[in-house]
Amino acid sequence: MSIDAVAVIMAGGKGTRMRSAVPKLLHPICGRPMLAWPLKAASESAAGRIVVIVPPDSQYDSLIPSDALTVVQPTQDGTGGAARSASDAILGHETTLVLSGDNAAITAELLDDLLDTHLKTGAAATMVTMDLDDPSGYGRVRRFPDGSVDRVIETKKPGDATEADLAICEVNAGIYAFETARLLDALGRISSDNAQSEYYLPDVLPLMRADGHSIAAYMAPDPHLTLGINDRLDLAAAEAEARRRILERHMLAGVTVVDPASTWIDAEVEIAPDARIEPGTSLRGRTIVGSGSTVGPLSTLTDTTLGSNVSVLHSYLVECKAGDGAQIGPFAYLRPDAELASGAKAGSFVEVKNSRIGEGAKVPHLAYVGDAEIGAGSNLGAGTITANYDGFRKNRTTIGENARIGVDTMLIAPVEVGDGAYTGAGAVIKSDVPEGALAVSENEQRNIEGYAARKAAKMQEEQTP
Repeated sequence: MSIDAVAVIMAGGKGTRMRSAVPKLLHPICGRPMLAWPLKAASESAAGRIVVIVPPDSQYDSLIPSDALTVVQPTQDGTGGAARSASDAILGHETTLVLSGDNAAITAELLDDLLDTHLKTGAAATMVTMDLDDPSGYGRVRRFPDGSVDRVIETKKPGDATEADLAICEVNAGIYAFETARLLDALGRISSDNAQSEYYLPDVLPLMRADGHSIAAYMAPDPHLTLGINDRLDLAAAEAEARRRILERHMLAGVTVVDPASTWIDAEVEIAPDARIEPGTSLRGRTIVGSGSTVGPLSTLTDTTLGSNVSVLHSYLVECKAGDGAQIGPFAYLRPDAELASGAKAGSFVEVKNSRIGEGAKVPHLAYVGDAEIGAGSNLGAGTITANYDGFRKNRTTIGENARIGVDTMLIAPVEVGDGAYTGAGAVIKSDVPEGALAVSENEQRNIEGYAARKAAKMQEEQTP
């Protein structure tokens, strides 16, 4: 599409109906801030430039691309006031797209279709409309027989619209393409003579019609694509729609999602074909799941990378990595900077933090591995703990290749266990263990005869009045 277009995203509203200390457009939708959704759509559309209108106390700077222009709306004086504040930024461009920062479901395809319709009709303005089963609360779009727009009929107050008007199901979505020169001319003539004392962008449309220019309409193929977000109910609906689209995209790309209704996948997650996502699973942030891997049921992964053919069963993983063929869970907790090499295992009730489990090494169950390096082929028995904190600093434990750590071994870091070394059951390892050695730490066992009977007699005596 060859067109000189600028996309204006209005992000200057207060969003008071969200009832939140967090700015409305920072509320996340599938792991991505609300404002980031229309920004992404605009950047992928045919618009050559993006202008973002923000309030004076904007907290959106980190979201706005470096090549986009930020314009401050000095006062909260409505959507028309927002468009006015961007007048210098759009001057000289042939076409101006206008959308809201809460149009989280908008796509580049819809914006391009809007531009294409606008270009073909030659209208001064082209508005996006949607056909709703329940259009209550929306401005109705009345068309002429030739399909051009007669007017938008507001329905907020009794008497604003006739019964015939109220029967119209086509409504204004609040997304527009304008001939920039006509828009700037009309913006200079709109009035704030209304109950809110604000300038409304739709008020430019009757002015353009009065000047003899036509207003066209493009009906969105799916009304979900154009719905805005005003409160937490809308936010939940937007997230549900975004989640549906994300799941659909992955399934069409070859990912098995066993139960989409109980699966949550963030927008930035990458999943290779032939992966399987079991029910009750959440994939958050920038998680990557390799081909043939199975995640779940009931697992949560955040900013985690899995290789191919990894199994994660009923576990919680955060900012960690697992190589090809690794096995995790059930009930494992992998914390930041945990890494399992190919074929490694972190089994049931195992916690790993800031540690590397070498290729083929196994921590089968009931262990804590923190700040440690476990060599390839080693095995840590049940109850193994790396005591990594001395009250002042974290210290590392290093276990060589093919070592065997006995059950209930306590490794007091900093300490090293050599290749092929062993520790006995219940050992407390405070000093390095040489390669191939067996380390034991035993206290002499004493059996106290008759202890149970004496204990019972004492308890009976204490309970007798």
